[in-house]
Amino acid sequence: MKLLLILGLLPFVASQNPPGTAPTAAEILAENINGQTVHEFRGYYKREHSLIKPYLGSGADIPNWNIVGSTFISTNQIRLTADDQSKQGSLWNTQPVWSRDWELQVSFKVTGSTGDLFGDGMAIWYTSEPNHLGPVFGGKDYFRGLAVFLDTYSNHNGPHQHGHPFISAMVSDGSLHYDHDKDGTHTQLGGENTGCTAKFRNKDHDTQLLIRYVGDTLSIFTDIENKGIWNLCMSVNNVQLPTGYYFGMSAATGDLSDAHDVVSVKMFEQEFAHVERVGEADRRNVVPHAQFTASPRDHTDDARPSRLGWGGTIALVVVGIIVLVGGLGFGVIYFQKKNERQRKRFY
Repeated sequence: MKLLLILGLLPFVASQNPPGTAPTAAEILAENINGQTVHEFRGYYKREHSLIKPYLGSGADIPNWNIVGSTFISTNQIRLTADDQSKQGSLWNTQPVWSRDWELQVSFKVTGSTGDLFGDGMAIWYTSEPNHLGPVFGGKDYFRGLAVFLDTYSNHNGPHQHGHPFISAMVSDGSLHYDHDKDGTHTQLGGENTGCTAKFRNKDHDTQLLIRYVGDTLSIFTDIENKGIWNLCMSVNNVQLPTGYYFGMSAATGDLSDAHDVVSVKMFEQEFAHVERVGEADRRNVVPHAQFTASPRDHTDDARPSRLGWGGTIALVVVGIIVLVGGLGFGVIYFQKKNERQRKRFY
């Protein structure tokens, strides 16, 4: 009934927008989730793509999931990385996703030492090549598919439009490089400023994240403060993703570290009436693509800071001032002596 009501309102909503800016049905449905309870589930629960406690089956394996790298599994815990330096771990669904439209709800925790410096972060994947460790938050660079990044450390030395931790997304056809030094802003889905700051570290409760791909619109919602309400983080339409890819979660630490835990994963198949484009009847052959992204740019190094640091720079300035004052003093004395010698020659 709610779905019919929303779709019935679509012509009215469209009439309130300027030509060319009318929201799609998928965008209206996504906006309707904003402010709704996290306990309301839509669609059909897909057990083969989901993961809840207790995690382990009859043996030491998790049914339908592979563990890779530093990931530690027990009956009641999945830890992608411990709070140690230079770790990479991931968890991958072994079943390909044949649903065109879906919602993925991930519950997680990120904990570590207090302070302003921590890293590196997590990623949630829908990709053609699972089970690979790599430099992108523990996952593969030049991937093919979708990645949602939960970036806890700011590598970008230039001016920022947001704080960290920051949630963003990227769609790649396998040819794009994730530039860590620029925090991925060169290839960010929706443009450089699309995403949201999310202070999810060191919470006493689990953080909820909802990734919704329905009607070629990708929307991300969060519940950071454990209020049980979805808050819209970002939404981008005209996103093309094929079927037959795999879900996964990964995390990495560097010189700075956090513990990254996956608490639960729940996937729901969604129903949506599509108008198929020519050549898209078989979604397995669709090339991952997004119409609205930051334009790919070559990496350019930021100006390198002084190796001396603040203390060394201040010391160097002080020495320079002393040399300058000494030089001026020597010059004054020199000219005074010279003038005295010239006066003596006239007596």
